[in-house]
Amino acid sequence: MSGVDPVLVEMVGPVGIVELNRPEKFNCLSVGIQEALPKALRRLEAPGSGIRVILLRARGKHFCTGADLDEIKALRAERARLAEFIHGSEVLKALEASDLPVVAAVHGLCLAGGLELMLACDVVFAASDALFGDQHAQYGLVPGWGGSQRLPRLIGLRRSLDLFFSARRVDAETALQFGLVNYVVGPERLQQAALEYCQTLAQRSRPGLALMKRLGRRGLDMQWDAALRFEEEVVVDALFDEDVSEGLAAFEARRAPVFKS
Repeated sequence: MSGVDPVLVEMVGPVGIVELNRPEKFNCLSVGIQEALPKALRRLEAPGSGIRVILLRARGKHFCTGADLDEIKALRAERARLAEFIHGSEVLKALEASDLPVVAAVHGLCLAGGLELMLACDVVFAASDALFGDQHAQYGLVPGWGGSQRLPRLIGLRRSLDLFFSARRVDAETALQFGLVNYVVGPERLQQAALEYCQTLAQRSRPGLALMKRLGRRGLDMQWDAALRFEEEVVVDALFDEDVSEGLAAFEARRAPVFKS
């Protein structure tokens, strides 16, 4: 790992760790991070990488406190470049579209653009002292990386509008109650707990997890009957996968399955 790269990548067995590396700026989202995240994702998704799960975390005191406002100010002089930065929301869509489960480990502040980044992940571990919020309205701004759409879909419209309008911060337990995060652990346990969870997922069938993620993500945007038909199609295809044969054999033998893919 290089200490100057805005995003660091490490492989711990079948777990690919992606780490935001701008601790001196509280990991504010920059053009550098915007460019580095897709590269990291492609590297971990590459055939032969052996990676089954992605863990997204951050160095320093905070997970991410939003966009780098100094860069935003500079980009306002170049409308085309500013539009390109806003189009960086494609990075978050790539996280959602990835066949690999993406687990976030959040500590400290997770605000505005940082919250938007977290919302694109599949499972979230939060340190008990983490704080979450969206401060866009406080400064006359609006979310630009999909937060205005993802948050209401996750926790409901009324709660979302309250957080958007008030710009208030909520603690980890409240975030858990809202369904914003999945697990809350002590700060000293955060990274290990998230890694252990990823290692557990890595024992599952990679194609099986990919199909499960696809069903959940795509189904939300479908009409009910279409979503059920989509599930039926996926189930039929899945039943012919060799991992299913191994899973059924393991069930009958009362042993843990050993998946090849």
